[in-house]
Amino acid sequence: MVAEPLGEPQRSQYLEAMGLTAWVGRYRLPNARESQACDWPEPSREPARPPAQRLHALLDEAASEPRLAVASDEAPVAPRTHARRARALLGPDDEPAEPETPQAAPAATQADAAPTPEAPQEALRFALQVAALEGRWLILLPGETPPDARALRLLGNLLQAAGIEVEMPAFQAFRWPLMDGPSVESPLQEAQDGLRAFIDGRRRRGWQPERVLLFGDDPVLKRVLASDAEHSGLLDLPLWQGETLPALATSAEAKRALWPRLAEWRAAWRSLEGVVS
Repeated sequence: MVAEPLGEPQRSQYLEAMGLTAWVGRYRLPNARESQACDWPEPSREPARPPAQRLHALLDEAASEPRLAVASDEAPVAPRTHARRARALLGPDDEPAEPETPQAAPAATQADAAPTPEAPQEALRFALQVAALEGRWLILLPGETPPDARALRLLGNLLQAAGIEVEMPAFQAFRWPLMDGPSVESPLQEAQDGLRAFIDGRRRRGWQPERVLLFGDDPVLKRVLASDAEHSGLLDLPLWQGETLPALATSAEAKRALWPRLAEWRAAWRSLEGVVS
């Protein structure tokens, strides 16, 4: 079915409803056909009344309508009572307002009081660099700056000594809060939700975290990870925490303390290597 084209009056009405101005040509172009002239009846408009008068008329209508009886224990309130209250708010009009009988305001009860919202607090602030060894082991480095070439070389030597021969992944930065904004209501919960969402987003790209290696000590990050007794409550994964990579690079004592741990890493990596592959 082919729709019939709109006439000029209908088209103008559509344009007016959409808030668009209908332009009408005033000059005839050379060699153009003459437009057909027609008379459009102008719609008659009632003179606008002041808003107060219109509201008074609506109130009179509402007061004159019959009200259905409703079975209730409370006494019904007459419609005229509502009309008198509304007229008192509108102000004087041509008709005198009826006097209103003062009514006692109900006493405020404790149940009606709205609960007091929690006071806004400052958001927790921390930053870290995150990488995943073949998507299995998370490596966390607290700090704003990514590891330099010396730190990456040391990390590769440690993993190779532990029998973990993998290609060194790229580190991704994570900073909380994501943007400076207003205060928050639950700083710890919101920070944990943000870091969990970051890790979960990488899970959809192939990450399957089994263990966490944390090089460095950050009190705020420790609270967010909910680390306790070599376990991360936030991620529900085993967690190891040691010295930072720069500290390991300059301290022979730190290297010797880490040496027994490498054997545990080797056993943990190989225990699930066959399952993952």
